[in-house]
Amino acid sequence: MEEADFSLLSLGSDLTCCICLSTFDCPVTIPCGHNFCQACLLKTWTDTYDCPQCRTNYPVKPQLKKNTVLSAVVETFKERSRNSDVLKEDSCEAEVNNKAEVNKKAEESNKAAEHDGVCCDTCMEAKASKTCLTCMASFCAEHLRPHLDNPVFRVHQLAEPVGDLTERICKAHNKPMELYCPQHSRLVCVLCLNQMHKQCTLVSPDQQLIKKKSDMKKMLALLDRKIGQNESVLAQVTDRQHTLKDNADFIKLNMALEYQQIKDMLANDEREAFGLLDQELVSAQKKLSNLTKLFKDNVKNLSKSKEEIKSLLQQPQTVVVLQASVDLPKAATFDVYAPQCHLDSPKLKAAQEFAVRLKEEMSQIFHQPLENRPALIKKGEEDTKDNKEKNTPKRWPPNNPPLLATKPLQVNADKKTHQKKKLTSVPKNGKNELKKKFRSMENLLEVDGKAKLSAHASGPPLKTGGVMDLPTSMTSAEKRHNLLKYGRELTFNSQTAHKRLILTEGFTVVSVSNQPEPANIRDNPQRFAMCSQVLANQSFTTGRHYWEVRMVNNNFTAIGLAYNSINRKGPSSRLGRNNQSWCVEWFDVKLSAWHNGDEVVLANPNPRRVGVLLDLDAGSATFYNVTDRAYPFYSFVFPFRSALFPAFWIFSCESSLSLCKVQD
Repeated sequence: MEEADFSLLSLGSDLTCCICLSTFDCPVTIPCGHNFCQACLLKTWTDTYDCPQCRTNYPVKPQLKKNTVLSAVVETFKERSRNSDVLKEDSCEAEVNNKAEVNKKAEESNKAAEHDGVCCDTCMEAKASKTCLTCMASFCAEHLRPHLDNPVFRVHQLAEPVGDLTERICKAHNKPMELYCPQHSRLVCVLCLNQMHKQCTLVSPDQQLIKKKSDMKKMLALLDRKIGQNESVLAQVTDRQHTLKDNADFIKLNMALEYQQIKDMLANDEREAFGLLDQELVSAQKKLSNLTKLFKDNVKNLSKSKEEIKSLLQQPQTVVVLQASVDLPKAATFDVYAPQCHLDSPKLKAAQEFAVRLKEEMSQIFHQPLENRPALIKKGEEDTKDNKEKNTPKRWPPNNPPLLATKPLQVNADKKTHQKKKLTSVPKNGKNELKKKFRSMENLLEVDGKAKLSAHASGPPLKTGGVMDLPTSMTSAEKRHNLLKYGRELTFNSQTAHKRLILTEGFTVVSVSNQPEPANIRDNPQRFAMCSQVLANQSFTTGRHYWEVRMVNNNFTAIGLAYNSINRKGPSSRLGRNNQSWCVEWFDVKLSAWHNGDEVVLANPNPRRVGVLLDLDAGSATFYNVTDRAYPFYSFVFPFRSALFPAFWIFSCESSLSLCKVQD
């Protein structure tokens, strides 16, 4: 292998992704200069955008670009690594083949000796009975007699017949290897003893053979014991697998029964609500039927009187007309009107509100991981009833849940922890306070000269500067023409627009360019430098004002309000992340309301047109999903202290915002 290959292969640690600990795959570089696999980096970016290596935080998702130079180096590194592995595998394979060939030859020699027998080296006919390791020859029983009878040969070492005596010859000295060195684990000859093994303790091969066989027997016993232990544990593991499956089936059955009971309770509650609605419908239709009969009788009586008067008018005789008695029926003495009939009884409203609240609460619970879901029964809660009632499982949701609930799940921007407030009811001494809190919303909309409240009266009490979530239900929908009388036409302020924003169609449409920031646009103190945001040219200090925004692919967009003093640089300039701005934001599929770094997660109605009603006198800003009617989905209640500018944030190149022309 060339020296260049070794220098490149030494860069393996520098070409490794610190997330997956593998060689880079499609490496990308982020602004802080660190490189990661594109897939690994996107998996770590869920809610925040931090560098996994230096922890640098990015308020906006950085634009990722492939590091082409690093990609080329990685490809070269992978190619040379594969070549190096092939060479290593070839050398290892050759060594293994050589050893296998030597072992094969020895086995063949031993098998041949066992099958054919070793012949006597003297007569070359009879089978050898012994091999003399001193003479390095094999002898049959007849020619072995000198070694047994002559004292001269008594010092010779006799062994069982050996087929290949060359294995017992020392290759360095061509002498028979008659001794064994345990320190070096090899057979040695006399000359080896005098040269290399002077300090070693030598034994005869037979003694070493006995010792090795004893050690191998101990190994066999150990292996038998370990095999037995593993088989026992394997049987236990198999039993536990079956037990776990049985337990899982049992738990699944119990959970299925519990969920089925929940479904049955919801179905029963739904039938009761529909039955209540049907009863009210029948009652209302009955009243209308009675009124229909009454009005038909009135029409009949009035028509009869009409014909009598007409006949008198046509009478030619004056005396007859003067003597005729003309009496109007009772129905002619009062004004008639079509009575209003609504399906708005307290029970029906409570049923509707309960369905909305239940869906919101269950949605909040199901959106959380299982381990973070709130306990339905608090730990340490003691029941003062008898033991039978104490052991009875609690039913959820309760039969009579409180209609008053706090705001949805809130996210603390500093601690980044989720907190969920408890369901509470309105205390008796808090009703007046609740009315005071909602006075700022009472004159939000006017219909036929009368004040109407857009929010439900069952909403939570608000603190000064707080936010309020409006339920999206048909009862809170408003006719669009009632809002259009406050309509205002807006245009985008090019002096505040971020350099990547493109303003078209008379500064009424904004989109994001997928090209780098142009250098020909001048910087000014009013321009947003970091966040792709823009303000409107118009601002409002008093009164009511309404505008609409058409959205194309509303992913990563926000619509809101801001003071002119909002910061234009740094992460704190993002709408809703400071106390100078308010917004509703679509971040991928999630819809949230933001102010001063506090987030309120909302149900996403996926609007195509959003209306904003700003009531500066009441201190409120309400956002509507505009279709045939206007459906409020969120409202900020805040004592605005200075002029407010409509503000917009758009990040995705596939999205755009258009300011609509609103006319009454």
